[in-house]
Order: sequence, then C-alpha cells, then structure tokens
Amino acid sequence: MVILLNANPAFAQDVNNTQGFSPQLWLKNALEWINEQGAVGGIAFILLYIVATVAFLPGSILTLGAGVVFDVFLGSVYVFIGATIGAIAAFLVGRYIARGWVAKKIAGNEKFAAVDSAVGKEGLKIVLLTRLSPVFPFNLLNYAYGVTGVSLKDYVLGTIGILPGTIMYVYLGSLAGNIATIGTGEQPSNPTVVWAIRIIGFIATVAVTLYVTKIARKALEESTAISEQ
Repeated sequence: MVILLNANPAFAQDVNNTQGFSPQLWLKNALEWINEQGAVGGIAFILLYIVATVAFLPGSILTLGAGVVFDVFLGSVYVFIGATIGAIAAFLVGRYIARGWVAKKIAGNEKFAAVDSAVGKEGLKIVLLTRLSPVFPFNLLNYAYGVTGVSLKDYVLGTIGILPGTIMYVYLGSLAGNIATIGTGEQPSNPTVVWAIRIIGFIATVAVTLYVTKIARKALEESTAISEQ
C-alpha cells in the first residue's frame, strides 16, 4: 500500500545520458519523429506501441507521450489499440512458444495445476482486476497469462481494464506539452487525477488479491478431495 501511494504515477524512469541503449531516450526520439508525420503519425504510433509491448519497452513513456502528440481523446484511442494488439501478440507468444518450456518446469506440480484451472474458470474477472491494478507489470503479465488456462476471449475482454488508467495517464501527459519533460520532475501533474489513479489501483489490487486467493483455495480443496477418493 505504501509503495502504491508513493509511486510515480507514470512509472517512468528518468532519462540518463549514459552510454549504451536507453529505451526511454529511444522512445522519446521516436515520439518526436511521429509528431512530425502528420496523418500517418497515428498508425506509426500504434505500430510502435505494439513493438514496445512485445519487446518489454517502457510503455509509460509512450502513454504519456500520446497526450502530448495527439491530445487526450486520440491519444487514448491509439494507446488502447496499440496496447491491446501488443498484449494479444505477447499472449500468443507465451502460449504457443514459451508454454512448452514452462509446462516442463511445472510438470507434476498439483498446486500449480489447480491454480491454472481456477484461472481458466474465472479468467475474465482476474484479468480485468489485474489490468486495473498498477502493481502487476503490464508487459510481463501478457506473457504470464499465455501459460495459464485463461481463454483468449476472456483475456481480450479483460484487457479493457487498462482503459481507465490509459485515459488518465494520457491526460497527465497532455499537461506536459513537451515530450522532453515526460517522466521527469519537470512534468506538471493534476493532483486529483494522480490520487484517482492511486485509489483505483489500490482497490483493484486488494480485490484481485482476495479474489485469486479465494478461487485458488477452492480449486486446491477440490483437487485434494478428488485425489483422496
């Protein structure tokens, strides 16, 4: 709770002028380029967001940057489209490429099998709640869900949960007015929006924790009962 309430709402890191590849700097340069492309900028942004999602690049920079480049409405639409398509792509990679390796690692683990089955039954609710919570890393979660029993349909529908946070972060980005200030201490913010994000995130985090614990316990009890028969 303390971490959530004191976290930077953008979850962005400062850009350091160090040698080597800097994802934040690279994405900011890409946003500058997109800003100069006019009508095709939206398509370029969506494609960039898809790549960033699959490649574990910091999407917070792009979400905030969308507010600067496209303003709140179009920025939110573009981010939602790019993030959703990227999330689906990562999910499919996790399910059909990485799943085999993970399955070998957990083979014979009855507890994991029970939890996996529970997620498969209640996937939509769990995905939705974890999408609302900022505690669960978006990019990593995409791959993680690929190795669970959640259906693609429930996964896609549950991803709608990113929409409230998307709109609020894009709005915060629009206040910056300058791509260079995104994710830095110089970026202006709206205290009301910041606290709204924190409160929604906290409620969602508590809800998903209690809900997953409940269904996992139930699934384990059912599994144990069957094995004892």
